[in-house]
Amino acid sequence: MVAVSLEELIKSIEVWLRLVKNRIPYVDPDLDPVLLVPGIAGSILNAVDANGKEERVWVRILGADHEFRTKLWSRFDPSTGQTVSMDQKTKILVPEDRFGLYAIDVLDPDMIIGRDGAIYFHDMIEEMLMSGYQEGKTLFGFGYDFRQSNRLQETLDEFSDKLQSAYTAAGGKKLTIITHSMGGLLVKCFMCLRSDVFEKYVKSWIAIAAPFRGAPGYITTSLLNGMSFVEGWEQNFFISKWSMHQLLIECPSIYELMACPNFDWNTSPLLQVWREKIECGNTCTILESYGPEESISIMEEALSCNTVTYEGEELPLPLNLDILKWASKTHEILSCAKLPSTVKFYNIYGTNNDTPHSVCYGSEDAPISDLKQILLLGAKYISVDGDGTVPTESAKADGLDAVARVGVQADHRGIVCDRHVFRILKHWLKAGEPDPFYNPIIDYVILPTAFEIEKHREEGVPEITMKEEWEMVSEDDDYDNHKTPHLVGSLFVSHTGKDESHAEAHATGCLESESKQQVEVRAVSVSVGG
Repeated sequence: MVAVSLEELIKSIEVWLRLVKNRIPYVDPDLDPVLLVPGIAGSILNAVDANGKEERVWVRILGADHEFRTKLWSRFDPSTGQTVSMDQKTKILVPEDRFGLYAIDVLDPDMIIGRDGAIYFHDMIEEMLMSGYQEGKTLFGFGYDFRQSNRLQETLDEFSDKLQSAYTAAGGKKLTIITHSMGGLLVKCFMCLRSDVFEKYVKSWIAIAAPFRGAPGYITTSLLNGMSFVEGWEQNFFISKWSMHQLLIECPSIYELMACPNFDWNTSPLLQVWREKIECGNTCTILESYGPEESISIMEEALSCNTVTYEGEELPLPLNLDILKWASKTHEILSCAKLPSTVKFYNIYGTNNDTPHSVCYGSEDAPISDLKQILLLGAKYISVDGDGTVPTESAKADGLDAVARVGVQADHRGIVCDRHVFRILKHWLKAGEPDPFYNPIIDYVILPTAFEIEKHREEGVPEITMKEEWEMVSEDDDYDNHKTPHLVGSLFVSHTGKDESHAEAHATGCLESESKQQVEVRAVSVSVGG
């Protein structure tokens, strides 16, 4: 009996799989085209040798660290602003399969174990396909060599070509660009330097988790200690933190993510060092603090003896002052950005995560006597609100006339596969079926579904809270000097525990005008379970 049931089950699954495989996807021909642009390390990179043989070097499992050092380690050329691979026998290319989507979907398509760590835009692509988008007609991707500067001429040329080809493939419809992380800086540079092309092909731009004013704590430690893209045991199959460190020291894109020194931070990001010093024959310990510009000299000394061995030759790899000059010019360009009047801009940023802002090395009990020791130490962070990588303050400071800015409780990587973000995007893009849980009065408040509340209840979470902040910027021209009322607010969800099957969701808003009036927008009570 069991064997028969199992056989029938297997047959049923096979039939279902055939149906799924042969299912004709829903296509909405009226949708405006969308171009997805990833952030740093968000594109597959292939190395091509002199014979045309091509292999993936980012991301891979087998031989990952060796191939990474051999093919991707590079040196900056100040005469061109380009980072050039040390291996002169190969060329780094981004695959163009699936109209650019392949390179930004799953970064290691062959990976089985730890696949979640290699997923990038996969969930968003799947969501958009289910909403009626079609690859090569209304959905495109732009992968790029993330080692390079965000204003490198070659990258901007490639992006211009992508805009034109996508525009043509979509039948002459202007595009909506959706960027994640550093992709926002790339697009902002393009908008500054190729404004005529940008205005010709772009209808709207949605920036997600963009480090518009830098990611101070994260980048400081990346330049001094490297970075890891996966955590836990999966690191054993990935690039070592040290190998990544040596790459980043020669990457203009990383320097362009440093804290903007001329930005009026609520609290200036600091590099702090507990130093052991001898004064008047006595040893003392002091805490030294350095702002964004002052910290350069500390980083320079810490990296002064850093070297790598490549093909048997030891090469110096200190903090690159030429790249610093290049990045400073990039910051100047970004600060002068103007949004064309015909383009709409939206900003989604992450909140409710401890995010590195200031960095401290050493301690009062274990001070540092030589700054070179920093490279071997773990940093301690002073954190602010953000997505765990980019501070909210930085992500919100786009400097552009935004239609809306929305804060979502999500981390930096998870925000591109967050269900709430998908619901926001579908609303702005007018894609898919109307969302019955979306408040049509205030476009940017999203209520939790019963499924989400039930999921927390089943997991035995005694109490949960969710908070989303949003800001709708009025386009009413009747207000002078941009004194338009801003609608801001928050979403609150309360779950009393698994012993009770009751949950609440509230959304409140405040219309900020000269009178500062408080306005309640909507309150909903949801009961789930029995």
